[in-house]
Formats: sequence, structure tokens, C-alpha cells
Amino acid sequence: MHHDPEFSWFLPTSGDLESFGYDGVQRAATLDYLIQVSRAAEAAGFVSVLIPVGDACEDAWVVGGMIAAKTDKLKMLVAVRPGFVAPVVAAKMVSTFDLMMPGRLLVNVVTGGFPAELAADGDFTPHDERYERTAEFIDVMKKYWTERKFDHQGKFYRVEGCKPMVKCATQPYPKLYAGGASGPAEDIFAREIDTYLLWGESTPQMAERIARMKEKAAANGRELRFGVRFHVLSRDTHEEAIAAAEQQMAGVTAEQVARVQSVLTATDSAGESRQRAFVAREDLWVEPNLWAGVGQVRRGIGVTVIGSHEEVARKFLAFHDMGLSFFILSGYPTWKKRRMRGGRGCRGSTSSFGSAKRAWRRGSKRGRNVGGV
Repeated sequence: MHHDPEFSWFLPTSGDLESFGYDGVQRAATLDYLIQVSRAAEAAGFVSVLIPVGDACEDAWVVGGMIAAKTDKLKMLVAVRPGFVAPVVAAKMVSTFDLMMPGRLLVNVVTGGFPAELAADGDFTPHDERYERTAEFIDVMKKYWTERKFDHQGKFYRVEGCKPMVKCATQPYPKLYAGGASGPAEDIFAREIDTYLLWGESTPQMAERIARMKEKAAANGRELRFGVRFHVLSRDTHEEAIAAAEQQMAGVTAEQVARVQSVLTATDSAGESRQRAFVAREDLWVEPNLWAGVGQVRRGIGVTVIGSHEEVARKFLAFHDMGLSFFILSGYPTWKKRRMRGGRGCRGSTSSFGSAKRAWRRGSKRGRNVGGV
């Protein structure tokens, strides 16, 4: 199935920075700043924003509701986390949000995390069992959204006499998104979700995972959409982009990298382990225009699409050709006001979006169906 490309931006709810060589947050995640970021993304043509979760992040649901009220049509990609809230409660949260802001919510099912972080939040469930719980969690949520009355008896949850009173405006319910690189994650999400998300890796690695997930989804009589999470850094020339990347890492010491990696490698997350593998190599270039430098000092996605505006746009075109159509992007800083040569608002990390959009349009004029950005 063909999907037109959509671009999503990232809300820095744990604070923002320009250089990783500085120890600490360089700009606080105030409501005013997050509104600035969101409005700039919306004005630039982004369809949605990812609101992250983690021990340093502000609560995604609270932020999502506040930002949705301050933007016009921007969608919120917000996490539900099995194990931290009951599935009926989570389903009602989704229904309420979608009822109050119809079509403005995308549901990101987040199962994993660092064992130490999960323990600090009170969850000591082993890796594979967490995904088993997620499958049951999604099952209960779907019952709430689609049935007039239901009971549920499972390994992790028991529900008696539930009569769902708050129904979604989006029928039958908002789209479900999820990512996970382990076997249990793939098996569950091939059955249950609408868009499967990857962290950016090499083109062969992503192509292999897409092919495998297509097979698993087909075995369940389903088709999936595929999305990917990347940092992005584009400038007028390739050389300027490289210089900007070097500036991002200016002041980062070997001790800092070692300290961060000692924490990040203590994980049972398959996706996180795959990102760490890029950093362990002497050459941080995953492939042309894909650079893993940020992964030295940042958890989660560590790969950046980097180059001239034209190079970055062509990279996205190549990703779309391989089956990816939902792009979740971020950069450092997340938003910065500058004067553009064309006088079109803000420039910086988000400037690559305009370049990508022009490339899609050029491709469309050449007879390629790549509209929708």
C-alpha cells in the first residue's frame, strides 16, 4: 500500500540545547517555549509533534493537551505506557482527548525503557513479559473503544462489567503507533498497531526490518505503515553541515562519552543496543549522509541525516522509496528564530523540511507520486 509522506517534529520536554559540550540544559522546557516550537512546526508544514517520555521529560499527556489548545491543527503523538496506568483508564484518556480535539491525537504505545528508569518508576517486569503485557493492554483498550459492555480476564488485567461511556470522535479509535526491535515486540505490533516505528539505522538494516514486518503483518492478514525517527541537520552546503555538526559536539570530552555510554549500554532494549553499536565503531558514519555522532552523548536515537538541503531531501526520497512514510525529526536546537533569505519565518533545524518539500514537488513533476508533504 502506498502512503504519502508525513513529517513530525519533536518537543524538547526535558529542555533544549545547542551544544553537547555544555553540561546541563541550555533552555528550559517552559510552556512558552514549547508553544513556540509547536507553532513553528505547524507553520512549516509538519503534521504532528512527538512528545517524548522519560525520567527527565515533563508529562506527555499534560503537555499534549496544553499544546493542542494553543495550535490549530497540529496532531499530538502521545505515549501510553502499559504498566503505569490501567488500560481502561488509558483508553478513556485517549477517548477524552480525541473527543475534545477531534483527530488531533496519535497514540504511541511505549513498552520499553532503561531497567534502572523503569525500576525508579516502580516497574520491575522482565523484557519479554513487558511486551506480553502490552498485547493484553492494547486488547483491553480496543474493547473499551469498540464494545458497549465487556469483561476481561487475562494474565495481567481483570475487568468486570465495563460500560464505556466516553467514545472517540475518530472511529473506531485514533491510529496506534509503536516501535520495538526485539522479536516479541515485532510479533505483537505486527498484529496490533497501525504504524510501526523504527529508529534510524543503515539503509540495509531498515530495509530488512521493513521486509520482515511486512511478512509478519501479512501473516495476520494486515498491512502496516512504516515510520522512522531521525535527527536532521542540513545547511546550504555539505561542508557547512559538517561544520555545524562539529560545533554541536564542540567541548565534548572522552570522559563525557565514556560516562554516558556506561549508562546507555546498561539496557535490555534491542533498539537501544542497536544504536549503541554505531557508537562503538571507530567510524561514526553509518553510510553517506547518516552520522552517529550524537549517539555518543544522547540516549535513544543517535543517528542524524546530515548534508546539504539537496542531499537531505534526496535521502528522504530514498527512504520513501524503500517504504518509509512517517518521518519523526529533531535537531539542535529544536527551534531557533533566524531571518531566512526568502523571508519565510524561522530557519535552523527545521529548514531541511522546506528543502524536502521542494524535492517532493520536483519528484512529483517528474511523474513520481510523492505528494503530501
